[in-house]
Amino acid sequence: MAAFVTAVESGSFAKAAERLSLSPQMVAKHVVALEQRLGASLLNRTTRRQSLTALGSAYYERCKHILSEAQAADSLVQVMSDTPCGRLKVSAPVTFGSHSLMPFITDFLRQHPRIEIDLHLTDRLVDLVDEEYEVAFRIGPLASSTLVARPLRHYKLIACAAPSYLADRGVPLVPNDLTNHECLGYAYWSRPADREWEFSKDSVTERVQVSSRLSVNESRALVSAALEGFGIVLGPEDFLTPALRSGELVRLLAEYETPSRPMHLLYTANRQRTVKVRHFIDAALARF
Repeated sequence: MAAFVTAVESGSFAKAAERLSLSPQMVAKHVVALEQRLGASLLNRTTRRQSLTALGSAYYERCKHILSEAQAADSLVQVMSDTPCGRLKVSAPVTFGSHSLMPFITDFLRQHPRIEIDLHLTDRLVDLVDEEYEVAFRIGPLASSTLVARPLRHYKLIACAAPSYLADRGVPLVPNDLTNHECLGYAYWSRPADREWEFSKDSVTERVQVSSRLSVNESRALVSAALEGFGIVLGPEDFLTPALRSGELVRLLAEYETPSRPMHLLYTANRQRTVKVRHFIDAALARF
């Protein structure tokens, strides 16, 4: 059933195999065995795509419910145990996850040797319920939902540039000076790059329309362009601090408050009942 449900949700046996740590052939064997036991086809297969049969669609919905109940039964065992154990599926944004979150994850695993973490880094807004994530870190405003959202410290952004760029183009002294500079744009998966940068000083907020010939959807690549002296980057303070300390980048407009984005830890209300999730939430709140 798990192979069948994962194949439906992934769209192919190959993608399902990656999620289940099996070979595509083994996933196919599980689905075929299920069909043989039922005496009916669950999937219409062609060389290019697969789709559910009418029976497969109804069977898929019941399988999801059964697998959810099985997971709840496993969770009950964990609730009754004092020792956190089991696999924890976590989602986080790419830059935050690869830089700021990873030291926390490795520390947490050292402290809890019976826990395994499956960390997925993506800037896409994952569906915790449908994609079976137990906790997710999310940066930015939250949409209304039934999820529990625990506030974390804000994700602060700062403006920086390489000394070579500043020597060539000059140093912006006030936010409006940025209109005459190359301002590297970070493009999210769901929308184009920000063209309005915000700065505050003495309770006055200035919004500057910036432009750039380069937009990138990955922070490390964006910072690489800044290090090459191509333009000014507005990026996460945690991520940029090493380059600032080494002198590879110079902070700009330091007397202004730069933008910060809200950050939350999300989970469904029933997830907190398990010992592993409770320990992870408490540790994340303490660290962030």
